[in-house]
Amino acid sequence: MNGGHLPATASNDLKSPLLPVVHDDEPFGKQTVGQHLRTIFTPKNCYIALGPLLCAVVCLCARLGGDDTTTAKNMLGVLVWMFAWWLTEAVPMPITSMSPLFLFPLFGITTADHVATSYMDDVISLVLGSFILALAVEHYNIHRRLALNITMVFCVEPLNAPLLLLGICATTAFVSMWMHNVAATVMMMPVATGILQRLPSSPSSSSEMVSPAVGKFCRAVVLGVIYSAVVGGMSTLTGTGVNLILVGMWKSYFPEADPISFSQWFFFGFPLALCIFVVLWGILCVLYCPKGSGKVLSPYLHKSHLRRELEMLGPMSFAEKMVLSVFGGLVVLWMTRNITDDIPGWGCIFNGRAGDGTVSVMMATLLFIIPNGIKKGEKLMDWGKCKKLPWNIVLLLGAGFAIADGVRTSGLAEVLSKGLVFLETAPYWAIAPMVCLIAASITEFTSNNATTTLLVPLLIEIAKNMQIHPLLLMVPGAVGSQFAFLLPTGTPSNVVGFTTGHIEIKDMMKTGLPLKMAGTAFLSVLMPTLGTYVFGSKGVT
Repeated sequence: MNGGHLPATASNDLKSPLLPVVHDDEPFGKQTVGQHLRTIFTPKNCYIALGPLLCAVVCLCARLGGDDTTTAKNMLGVLVWMFAWWLTEAVPMPITSMSPLFLFPLFGITTADHVATSYMDDVISLVLGSFILALAVEHYNIHRRLALNITMVFCVEPLNAPLLLLGICATTAFVSMWMHNVAATVMMMPVATGILQRLPSSPSSSSEMVSPAVGKFCRAVVLGVIYSAVVGGMSTLTGTGVNLILVGMWKSYFPEADPISFSQWFFFGFPLALCIFVVLWGILCVLYCPKGSGKVLSPYLHKSHLRRELEMLGPMSFAEKMVLSVFGGLVVLWMTRNITDDIPGWGCIFNGRAGDGTVSVMMATLLFIIPNGIKKGEKLMDWGKCKKLPWNIVLLLGAGFAIADGVRTSGLAEVLSKGLVFLETAPYWAIAPMVCLIAASITEFTSNNATTTLLVPLLIEIAKNMQIHPLLLMVPGAVGSQFAFLLPTGTPSNVVGFTTGHIEIKDMMKTGLPLKMAGTAFLSVLMPTLGTYVFGSKGVT
């Protein structure tokens, strides 16, 4: 039947397979027991089993004290399970971040509907809107144009190496204020390394003698980019996930209190970031910009080079202007929603119903309405361009909010706080730096967001025991968890810089340690002074 229509090479046997059969030299059934075991007991599978195993041990063996601590024990077990998977990366991080959606109901911690609400609130809306705007900035290459323009301002003649380094670092910090640290680093590193490509390579690959100042300046630029992205991200709520987790936890634990607004955080975060940034620049200049560096670098770095790259981008298009206008409008709306007690801002028109996430999504929506002026009917953004949205960050934030709510409602925070009674008599000036240093140490070995999620609920209970305003400890703990300056694995931004090949671990240690100490000192001083004024928190009692 229909055999004449088959190609000559095909078999007329209708039972013959349509796809070629691959004959395995060693059939699966003939594998030895040892081979079976090796395929099952792989390191990754062992890490996967580690989470549930540790959870079972905690739930069955932990003794938390008190009459009814079953829910608290279950919550602690779930926490151990999740952090085991986060630390070992046995399961992809976004999937681990979604595990509260099934673990919390199964362990009787909370209902499915309740835990699901943690994954979409005003803070998550703020993240989604700002990420869409950041993608628009990246799509139209606005970040590169901005970087070249600002760097040109600092590339004076004769060349001043510290001033040029300041321009690169300041540009990175500014970009990082409005988008995630990792995104800012990924955007700025090609710009920075593009400048460094004009410098001669190492002596082993070049016939000319290369001054040591060239290699030092390369290290300074790469270190400046990765650290400036972290410092700039501290300034605003959208700059890093840690700030958003802090705001979400504050809202979860103290729903009756006024939420922390974008402008409120900026008035505290920007002065703090500025102080740390100045120290960063000073450290890099002292260690990597010796006297005479500008004279050595001037033959390779000229203003005309930057001008040529800027000319290659061409004049600013209509689409770029509109994206910048929308972005600028969003920043203005963020800053003016709540200004002061006497000047309430535009938020009072809506009786507090509108939040920072409201305007973030609203302005992002405009990008899908305004034409780009390139093709008829094409808008500034379409959903295809949004495929790069970092859903892993969104899910991680949701997991952080869910964990914070679970720790509170399960009674785990109250149980753990009983072991912290001795802190009631400790002075704040001794506790705040200690909290910051503990967070800064833990964050070198785990993610900033995970460190914040773990520490902040405990810090809230410590603050209650000390009878001080919770933010006086929450802020040092959260900001301190961003001081991952010592190891390449401390944060993805460090990995981006380390893979350029310009820096080594000793460079990060040499620069990161004094920067970490300076950040701790500034935070310990500014929080009880400027922080009490900005956040309206009471003084230390």
